[in-house]
Amino acid sequence: MIVSAIPPTFLCSIPSPRVSLSFPFLSSKLCLVPPSPSLALRSSARRSLCPCLISSINANAMSQLVKEDKEAIASASGEKEEEKKKEKSSHGRTFLDVTTEGELLSGIRKEVEAGRLPLNVAAGMEEVYQNYKNAVLQSGIPNAEEIILSNMAVAMDRMCLDVEDPFVFSPYHKALREPFDYYNFGQNYIRPLVDFRNSYVGNIFLFHEVEKQLQQGHNIVLISNHQTEADPAVIALLLDKTNPSIAENLIYVAGDRVLTDPLCKPFSMGRNLICVYSKKHMYDDPELTEMKKKANIRSLKEMAVILRHGSQIVWIAPSGGRDRPDPLTGEWYPAPFEAASVDNMRRLAEHSGAPGHIYPLALLCHDIMPPPPLVFPSLTHSLSCDIMSLMHWKFQVEKEIGERRVISFHGAGLSIAPEIGFSEIAAACENPEEAKKAYAQVLYDSVTEQYNVLKSAIHGKRGLEASSPTVSLSQPWN
Repeated sequence: MIVSAIPPTFLCSIPSPRVSLSFPFLSSKLCLVPPSPSLALRSSARRSLCPCLISSINANAMSQLVKEDKEAIASASGEKEEEKKKEKSSHGRTFLDVTTEGELLSGIRKEVEAGRLPLNVAAGMEEVYQNYKNAVLQSGIPNAEEIILSNMAVAMDRMCLDVEDPFVFSPYHKALREPFDYYNFGQNYIRPLVDFRNSYVGNIFLFHEVEKQLQQGHNIVLISNHQTEADPAVIALLLDKTNPSIAENLIYVAGDRVLTDPLCKPFSMGRNLICVYSKKHMYDDPELTEMKKKANIRSLKEMAVILRHGSQIVWIAPSGGRDRPDPLTGEWYPAPFEAASVDNMRRLAEHSGAPGHIYPLALLCHDIMPPPPLVFPSLTHSLSCDIMSLMHWKFQVEKEIGERRVISFHGAGLSIAPEIGFSEIAAACENPEEAKKAYAQVLYDSVTEQYNVLKSAIHGKRGLEASSPTVSLSQPWN
């Protein structure tokens, strides 16, 4: 549960025609990070089971994570003192050894009474447990109760660990895979929420094309819509059978909310992230605004460095936030793209020194973990509102960390369309500004077209028959 759309203020003032690592227009010097390794395309044998069956044995996977966690705690003697303290934390057995739902819930109360867990976090954990339990039970998996208990025990253990010793994300965060594998933890947690019988991937052959380009040292940018905090896990699960290297090596642009919420952070720690502050919350606290802007500039530098090494694949949602349903019809649709964000990401890719490709990507998974509803502003003068003012209502975005999380078992969809080059679009435009807007619109139109096909297949119950001349649906896990 980690992703946030990229704010337009994140990708700003990119020098042209080439990105300079010295960034002379900035007062601070470039802080280099260890180079991101080229995409390691794994050749080991992958699971051959259908994800539906994998879900039924998910408890074993989480049990293995619990075992590894305990071993990591036991073997901490050779590590730094701070790491020892973290792995041997006082809550170490509160959740890892539970065998019943009662023990799990009493463990939350135990942590509160011991003063190690704030009441609001404890309430959120209990709510997540109940919602997760109800969702997994909907799946009909034979050992659902065992999966629920196992997955939630590990999740609560990680949440409490972070409350005790908060993890701080760097501008470029590499997924933590040891001594505890946060990536597999996230996959195991979300997998039982995905109804693979009613899930689809569009144009799987293009993901193979992307994989070949990565092997050749090219950079890939996926311009996508953004629906839920669980987007990274859903993308990885739908590609796990055919393109596991893409699933594991994707770099996501993530907003600050999923990097600070204790219920989100353990899931975020298992993904490769470029960490930014969202435009929507940039001015929540005026005293922090300048700090946030500087942090976003550091993240911009990290992005430039990463892309210069080639073989990188970056997922970015230039909408500035998660998709929301139409307030009048209730229909979901991709949120419009910010032309400035699209153009600046394009320029970063073009001036990286490695060949770059931009693909439009559509994602449909809002049913699994929908964002909270947007709130109407004060309607003091609602009696005087006419139909035009209704059409221009603006919504408030929740500012508090710790939003309520609704969880469901549902089908999901992912689709990719052929890459779209900028030069062809720009040639038909009269000036650069028009070209930027036209390019963003073409990408958005492709995402929307693919999204509608996925919606027809999943919500319209048409399945594979929803395929169109431009979107070929498949279920590669079958």
